[in-house]
Amino acid sequence: MDLLRFLMGVLCTVIVLAVSWVAHATTSGVEQDISRGTDHTPGFPISLVGFIAGAAVLVLSVAFAIERLVRRDDVRLTDGVLAAVLAYGVSLATDLWVTAAAPSAIRDALTRTMPTGGTTDPVPGYIASVLAYMTAVGLARRPRWRVALWAVLLLNASVALVGGYSTSLSLLITLLIGWSVAWSTVYVVGAPNVRPTSRSLLAGLRRAGFQPVTAKRVDDAAETPVSDRGRRYRVTLEDSHPIDVTIVDREQQAHAFIHQAWHRMMMRPLGQRRSLQSLRQALEQETLLAHAAIAAGANTPKLIATSELGPDAVMLVYEHIDGCTLDMLPEEQITDAVLDGVWEQLHVLQSRLIAHQRLTGDSLLVNTSGTVCITDLGGGEIAAGDILLRMDTAQLLTTLALRVGPERSVASAMRVLGPDAVANSLPLLQPIALSHSTRATLRRLAKERAERERQALLGTVPAAKPLTSEKGHRSDAAKTVSAGERPDVNETHEQANDGDLLAQIRLKVLRIRPQAPVTPARLERIKPRTLVTLVAGVVAVSYLLTQLTKLDFAATVHQANWTWLLLALAFSALTYVAAAMSLLGFVPEKIPFGRTVLAQLAASFAVAPAAVGGLAVNSRFLQRNNVRPGLAVASVGASQLATGAIHVLLLLTFGYVTGTQHTTSLSPASSTAVIGGLLTAAALVVVVTTIPRLRGFVTTRVRALLAGVVPRMLDLLQRPTKLLKGFGGILLLNLSFIACLDASVRAFGDSLSYPTIAVAYLVGTAAGSAVPTPGGIGGIETALVAALTLAGLPAAVAFPAVLLYRLLTFWLPVLPGWAAFTHLIRQNML
Repeated sequence: MDLLRFLMGVLCTVIVLAVSWVAHATTSGVEQDISRGTDHTPGFPISLVGFIAGAAVLVLSVAFAIERLVRRDDVRLTDGVLAAVLAYGVSLATDLWVTAAAPSAIRDALTRTMPTGGTTDPVPGYIASVLAYMTAVGLARRPRWRVALWAVLLLNASVALVGGYSTSLSLLITLLIGWSVAWSTVYVVGAPNVRPTSRSLLAGLRRAGFQPVTAKRVDDAAETPVSDRGRRYRVTLEDSHPIDVTIVDREQQAHAFIHQAWHRMMMRPLGQRRSLQSLRQALEQETLLAHAAIAAGANTPKLIATSELGPDAVMLVYEHIDGCTLDMLPEEQITDAVLDGVWEQLHVLQSRLIAHQRLTGDSLLVNTSGTVCITDLGGGEIAAGDILLRMDTAQLLTTLALRVGPERSVASAMRVLGPDAVANSLPLLQPIALSHSTRATLRRLAKERAERERQALLGTVPAAKPLTSEKGHRSDAAKTVSAGERPDVNETHEQANDGDLLAQIRLKVLRIRPQAPVTPARLERIKPRTLVTLVAGVVAVSYLLTQLTKLDFAATVHQANWTWLLLALAFSALTYVAAAMSLLGFVPEKIPFGRTVLAQLAASFAVAPAAVGGLAVNSRFLQRNNVRPGLAVASVGASQLATGAIHVLLLLTFGYVTGTQHTTSLSPASSTAVIGGLLTAAALVVVVTTIPRLRGFVTTRVRALLAGVVPRMLDLLQRPTKLLKGFGGILLLNLSFIACLDASVRAFGDSLSYPTIAVAYLVGTAAGSAVPTPGGIGGIETALVAALTLAGLPAAVAFPAVLLYRLLTFWLPVLPGWAAFTHLIRQNML
């Protein structure tokens, strides 16, 4: 198959070259049409998107290489690197042939004159190399990496085409060369399979003294959980007695390494530090844990034999126990005796200081007589400390609560372990101390609970759905909202708290042991959000400091034009009036305008990432002005949704004007000035729609937003003057910010066209606000300076102009914002 793919690629390459030679007029006409269509494409957006796409290709390629090295898949990675090098060499050879010996028709089809002068390369070598690399390492079996790399690579190729640095036939030839070289490399080198086959498994069992007849995979072969538990087989022997075999190979063992490394980095060290183990170490650890558990008196499958299956896999042979895991056990069979048996097994392990660390439903086996057995001991630890033992208790409380509810889970634990042991586990009852699968289930339940709370607050549904566990069973704490009833806010929050599974467990324990410790133990080193904020802040501040060292403040201030400076201050003040208009336009209730302006000024004091402080202040302000909580949130959401839509429309409009401002008329052909932005948007849509997790995330957020905003917008449609005021305020707000930035630039003796300043502002603020620092500090400044510099403004002017703009719109309003914030609180308006 690899050889056939290679031959097919060579054949397609020959056909494309023949078409470009024979149909010269057609191919030349197509390229001329593309060239005319992209002549007025603005250089700034294309340069920015090209830089981002090029960096993304490099980052993703390196990240995938690191991921393959971590998984010890160095053979396939070597194939990919070899294919990339060969593809680059073939690209260079093709370039030499086209420029020196190819017919003029082929040369014209594969090259064009660049906007900066000179001739383009017939084959972009870096694109061919990345394509060969992607194909040779086998990304077809890794859909997320494949989608991400294809998205950024197609975006890079589109930018090269639109920017005038390549031709369509050149990109097609590049694709075929990279694809053909990759398959030829894979065919010559071969593709080793490190997973042991059924034949090698049976041979290994015979070497260990068994007489196997058949081997059947008992776990889901298509499932790839974040685990290194191995692949499980049921083997039938000649004497008809089955055995269970667990195989751990190199790939499976390293499957969860990245997740585990991240989890360990986020958590404080609680037990023995373990790096990525060798197969021999993993074999020895599971053997030790199995014998220790049996010696302690626990019911666990007896480990019969262990063996290596070549250099890349090991196997562990256990006696077979007929039964069913707790996850698959029918609900009516989970009796109190079964629950007590689970806790008794944990008590036996903890009496010998053995921590399991994987007490999920698939690690608990109930045999045909109802006896509970514990499996999957490979991730445990002997001589475990107190925290690890209490974490096992917290994990098992949660695992059983997901199946039978918190009440039965806690009651059974109290009967077996005693109230004190259960109460001491409460500080460890937090998501970071639980297993990956349990955390995923709790996150899903939390999303469902948040959706019910939001719908109950807005009164858009007659009843809230009950809380369900991982297997779809209804929790005994679930509550509903009667049809047509709008619940009280406090009652709704109580229902949401009751829906929190961990909170329910704590409540059940506290009813028996009111004096139990409930303060969560500090397990995290640092939260992921804090880490991202810290890194982003350090990078942004470092950039700003390097620019500050190059700036002569005295000379810069002396040369500033104070007329433009005062005008920039006036535009900054106008933004608060516009913000008040944009909010009131989406609130049907009558609210004093002056008081709303004060609220917008107070929001400048509530510094938080991505204007979260402003959203909170506005929601609270509306509630204090007799707007019901659900409607207040919906009004603010409608305002934010409209603000985002107008931001995009303004970006497209000013991008269009920027691309046509040097022409005498706005001809239809000039509409391609926004093609760069459209290509970027299309690439983002492709990425979002093809990655299931990302698609679900966006769909959930959009559905939650529209569910509350749409009814509010329908109410406002009956009052068009309100909508006109709201949209007019949003437009005035954006134009005032743009005018403030424009005046800040002119204050230092330079200028750009207003559409160019607008594009720089809209792109810079959107990119800078993505940095999760308070008020976008560092991120917005860096993005605006970069945008203005790419737009043609000297760095010596762009940097002080951005600092002045941020001083007037962010730092200077903090003091009057504090005064307005304090005044509104005293007036009971916040």
